[in-house]
This record gives sequence, structure tokens and C-alpha cells, in this order.
Amino acid sequence: MSVAVVTDSTAYLPSELVRSHRITVVPLTVVLNGAEGLEGVETFPADATRALGARRVSVSTSRPAPEQFARTYRRLLDAGAEAVVSVHLSTGLSGTVEAARLAAAEVGAERVAVVDSRSTGMGLGFPVLAAASAAEAGADLPGVRRAAVDAVARTTIFFYVDTLEFLRRGGRINAAEALLGTALSVKPIMHMPDGTIEVRDRVRTASRGVAKLVDLAAEAAGDADVDLAVHHLAAPQRAGALLDALTARFGDRLHRAYVTEAGAVVAAHAGPGLACVVVHRLLPATPGTDADPR
Repeated sequence: MSVAVVTDSTAYLPSELVRSHRITVVPLTVVLNGAEGLEGVETFPADATRALGARRVSVSTSRPAPEQFARTYRRLLDAGAEAVVSVHLSTGLSGTVEAARLAAAEVGAERVAVVDSRSTGMGLGFPVLAAASAAEAGADLPGVRRAAVDAVARTTIFFYVDTLEFLRRGGRINAAEALLGTALSVKPIMHMPDGTIEVRDRVRTASRGVAKLVDLAAEAAGDADVDLAVHHLAAPQRAGALLDALTARFGDRLHRAYVTEAGAVVAAHAGPGLACVVVHRLLPATPGTDADPR
């Protein structure tokens, strides 16, 4: 394709989609008790889950270096791509977008465009897929970038966590919010309205959390047809129950559904028990065409 699409490892795209759309994934780094590993290459969800279960643990994450992005962009351009669109997790969570923009400036801003997804997981993955579909259809650099930006506006993420403690440790929420959740013995449901994590609702049990995620997904979808993604962390049964409930709620309006386990970066900050739904509202199909409404 004339425009190559790059993302980072926190998109948690199913591997078959990465291969079929020829998406290049640049991994973030996870540090578990001082040992560094590339997410999805050297460090996996189970590694983070085990570490988080220990009494004394040090878990952190770090962005790819600008030089790593620059090497990736040059490799794709040298291999024949005319341009690169690089779509990444929210600047409210990571410096990954900043690193990508530094690399783009070095390689050439006229050949590399960077998009902030303002999300993570498939909240990032759906804009990446939209960009890849536009590139496959022959769109130029501005067109592929536009497809990603438009998809960002049509994508909403909600997630349930068993405790706010891991988000507090990672600095993703403040201590007061975490303390309130603990004191009231409630289970928080989070969202990312502006690219940062905020408490959206509180429930008393995990089962009510799943039910609330379904209600919030339906509210976010409105009357639109949707693609959905479900993520979990060491909670496959919870993810299965969530997918079943979403499938029943949306019926024929649900086009595609993806289920993946969140990777080590999200594991480090959300903790075991995570359940997440990502809603991607589809564009209405043009009458008389078979165009993908993604």
C-alpha cells in the first residue's frame, strides 16, 4: 500500500487483523521489579498479573524511544511506502504520541502523520483499522489520517476494575478518588471522555459492573450499528458474560465483535479482573454499495 499504518502494542488488536491489514506495531516497555521487557514480545499479561499479585512489587511502563519510531518509519519508507500514518494511545496516559511526533519531525512531517487516539485498547485499535482500510482503498496521507481521526470521534471506551488501587499507583487517578472507592466498598466503572481516565459510575458487585457496561455501551451507540471489542485481564469468564450480554442487546446492529486479553501495559495499571467494552459506531452504508462502513 502507498500509505503504511503504524500503531503501538496497547491497541491489543487480534493478531490476524495485524497480519491481514499489514499493520506495524511498535511495543511499549514494561518493567517488572527492575526487569524490562517489550510488551507482547518479551512480557505478556500473565507476567504482569503474577507480579501484581506479589506483596512487594515494582511495576512501571515506558514509551518507545523516538529513535525506535524513526527507525520504523524509515524502514517502511525505504520498503516502498510513500507515507506513514502512526496512531497511538492517548497523550493523557503516555508520552508515546510525543515520541512518535519527535520521530516524524526528524523523518519528515510531509511523509509521516501522527494521530492521538485519546484512548487505548481497541479504543486505539478501531481508528488503526479505519486508517488501514483507507490505505488499502488507495487514500493518500491526508485521507488516511482523516479516516483515523474520524474513527476516534466515533469510538468510546468503558471499563470495570475490581479496585482503583493499581490506577492510583500508576498515577492515572488521584489518591482521593481511590480512597473514596475503597471506603465505600464500590467497584468503579471508568471512561475516557477527553483522553484521561475518569470515574463514570460505581457499582457494588462485578455482575452489576458487567450489566452497567452493557447499558453504557448501548447509550454510547445510540441508534448506530456498531463494531464492539471486549478486553479482559485474567477474567475470561467475565469477558464471555459481557460479550453474550452485548450480543443479545445489540442483535443485528452488531457487525463485528473482538475479544482479546489486555496486555502487560494495561495490566500494570488496571490490575486483574479488568473488563472493558469499546464501542465503535459505524458510518451508514451508502445505498447501492457494499462499502465497509467502518
